[in-house]
Amino acid sequence: MSLTKRFRVKPGGKVDLSDLDPASTPGFSHKEAGERLQELNDRLETLQEALWAEHRHKVLVVLQGMDTSGKDGTIRHVFEGVNPLGVRVAAFKAPTEEELDHDFLWRVHPKVPGRGEMVIFNRSHYEDVLVARVQKLVPPEVWQARYGQINDFERLLTDTGTTILKFFLYISKDEQKERLQARLDDPQKQWKFRRGDLVDRALWDEYIRAYEEALSRTSQKHAPWYVVPADKKWYRNLVVGTVLVKTLEDLNIQIPKAEEDLKGIVIE
Repeated sequence: MSLTKRFRVKPGGKVDLSDLDPASTPGFSHKEAGERLQELNDRLETLQEALWAEHRHKVLVVLQGMDTSGKDGTIRHVFEGVNPLGVRVAAFKAPTEEELDHDFLWRVHPKVPGRGEMVIFNRSHYEDVLVARVQKLVPPEVWQARYGQINDFERLLTDTGTTILKFFLYISKDEQKERLQARLDDPQKQWKFRRGDLVDRALWDEYIRAYEEALSRTSQKHAPWYVVPADKKWYRNLVVGTVLVKTLEDLNIQIPKAEEDLKGIVIE
């Protein structure tokens, strides 16, 4: 089974994360993946340049996951070599007072891609059915209504030309412990560590349940979720890169023709 099908959440399906081993690497060895990822990087660079040149399609990539799951690392390694002119990263942190005065999608819509752009969401509007739920920031009737609102929002985006890919980077609790400890032990990485990480870690089971419901209720044909085994960073990068490249190839992006006949032009 191809990677694009293996980890895709079927619309209407019920996700049970215990069915997937976060440390699994089906189909590839580490060495094979390294060679393949370089090929994917080169292909993505070509496709992204064509996307920008054609200036027709819009691509939104959503990255979600527990703390240390590798959202930043995925951006560094998978999108290595793309042209910054047509690629943006939008990070979503705790909402400001102004943002809280509006509906929860108010701060999201201005950051979605325009024609020719690829935008990567490092966290996203899904925080409002994850953190808001687990930390009890809003009543249950509020976050329950948001699943449908998210589906409607993403339908609006796809109906107006946006291709959406959503990746849940799934790590194990043991792997997170090792990564948090590595941050704590390395003075160059301690800036990444915050005490709040331990508060979230203590709520691990609650977050897993919240992710399972979000994945089950918002994976749509037009905006699919992919559950990516992420204990092995190289496999995480391989899966995301493979799905992204295949999706872009399926868009049949065409480099625009020159505006006029260029034959006979001599540049002196």
